[in-house]
Amino acid sequence: MSFSVIIPARYASSRFPGKPLADLNGKPMVQHVYERACESEATRVVIATDDQRIADAARGFGAEVCMTSPDHPSGTDRLQEVVKTLGFYNDDIVVNVQGDEPMVPPRIINQVAHNLMALPDAGIATLSEPIETVEALLNPNVVKVVSDYRGMAMYFSRAPIPWPRDAFMQADGQSTMPTGFDWQRHIGLYAYRVKMLNDFVRWDPAPLEQTECLEQLRALWNGVGIHVAAADETPPAGVDTPEDLARIARLMAEQ
Repeated sequence: MSFSVIIPARYASSRFPGKPLADLNGKPMVQHVYERACESEATRVVIATDDQRIADAARGFGAEVCMTSPDHPSGTDRLQEVVKTLGFYNDDIVVNVQGDEPMVPPRIINQVAHNLMALPDAGIATLSEPIETVEALLNPNVVKVVSDYRGMAMYFSRAPIPWPRDAFMQADGQSTMPTGFDWQRHIGLYAYRVKMLNDFVRWDPAPLEQTECLEQLRALWNGVGIHVAAADETPPAGVDTPEDLARIARLMAEQ
């Protein structure tokens, strides 16, 4: 069974306007993302953008482009517009690769796609990695995930889940990483069944989603199975700021 990759790339960014077109070792950043996606087993790679400058640059390096509305309330809504515009079928699988992940490993693109293919009852597949410091466990910008014995997500949260009651009640409290559980950070790489995307845009935002500001909770709220697996390879952090871009440039040069 084949799958496609969709790369959302927006020009507007409060912290880094024009980020997809920022020069990264002689290429627009979004071109690096596209090339990594093309190294995966995807049969189709599409850049989805609401900006003509990004579209022109993407077509210049040979990418397929789908223009989208600038008014989508969420990234998932943008993906759904792409699959609708391009005529994808309900049982097709698409992987959402963010346009600010220039070093995303092709191996994990394949991993989420294959995991979803193997699980007909799941609508989404995603990945996680171990949390190794108490600072990360307590950081609300690090999204935590808890799964059941089958690898199906039970909940995503910005709070430490599960809460290590006994460890945090001790004298040193929250100063050291508790033991006894494999805490997991969610990695925001998703594979979707197109039917789930079509359903998603018809659902109202869920109370849990609005409280935590996590889109995936809308899917859980509506009974969608989300499979979570440990990533075969941990991706480097993405690019949110010009400082991040410089860090990635150095990392690429070293490799």
